[in-house]
Amino acid sequence: MTETRNNQPLGGNEMPRFAGLATMMRLPHASNAKDLDVCFVGVPFDIGTSNRPGARLGPRQIRAESCLIRPYNMATRAAPFDSFQVADIGDVAINTFDLQKSISIIEHAYDEILRQNCVPLTMGGDHTITLPILRSIYKRHGPVGIVHVDAHADTNDHMFGEPIAHGTPFRRAIEEGLIEPTRMVQIGLRASGYAADDFDWPRSQGVRVVQAEACWYQSLKPLMAEVRDQLGAGPVYLTFDIDGLDPAYAPGTGTPEIGGLSVHQGLEIIRGCRGLELVGADLVEVAPAYDTSGNTSLLAANLLFEMLCVLPNVEYRS
Repeated sequence: MTETRNNQPLGGNEMPRFAGLATMMRLPHASNAKDLDVCFVGVPFDIGTSNRPGARLGPRQIRAESCLIRPYNMATRAAPFDSFQVADIGDVAINTFDLQKSISIIEHAYDEILRQNCVPLTMGGDHTITLPILRSIYKRHGPVGIVHVDAHADTNDHMFGEPIAHGTPFRRAIEEGLIEPTRMVQIGLRASGYAADDFDWPRSQGVRVVQAEACWYQSLKPLMAEVRDQLGAGPVYLTFDIDGLDPAYAPGTGTPEIGGLSVHQGLEIIRGCRGLELVGADLVEVAPAYDTSGNTSLLAANLLFEMLCVLPNVEYRS
């Protein structure tokens, strides 16, 4: 690998992996996104959760477990730290007691990131946070295509009478014109619901819904080839709820559902986004309190690294 001026993760031979500052992949910490191509940013927010709380602690634990990840992707040969200037810019300072104020705070924080021409890779936090992120992205890129991995469609009209919560972000985003529904695919949806409309509403808007049962026992490479054709040219946002994976692999989450995707299929989905014009991505709903081994957070950290490895213009080494 060639010498570059870019930040590199702190290596295990320079500092023991269990020591040093707990930034994402032990990258340098930066106070903002200035002069960065890509930033890791945490949104420690779980005011929008409807079941088990704790996703506010996700960013901190994902960072801690990320110390095991090395800078070169052995499977895909991506060398993202030779390609981009990357740093961890810390967490958005949300209002712990006020959901609506937090939504505004998050949106303004991402306005600043995008103003620096920086691509944000986000550690959640519950899935509510994707709505203000998409509002900010819309200002810069217009309506986007979406690759959405989840056990749930998150297109509820309301939850307990509230229009914004972790089960409503994509309903609001479609209604607000932030998303091009015909350029959106939801993968891994499953389990029980209240009515057929839970999955049929997004279909009625033009969204492609791929339920988990359609993914069982097979590689998702062919599906992702279809997804790339469907989304085509234009900006795309990748949003990955960790509960899209089966709780056998990712138990540390607030609303687990049986019969989910495997880790290998999660990797195939992200790697299958290579070639799309990704303008940002998030990994949400990691709740460390239900993850005694740390495996869910470790998995989340690796998935975020994989997202970094499929951004446009990443270099590949032979």
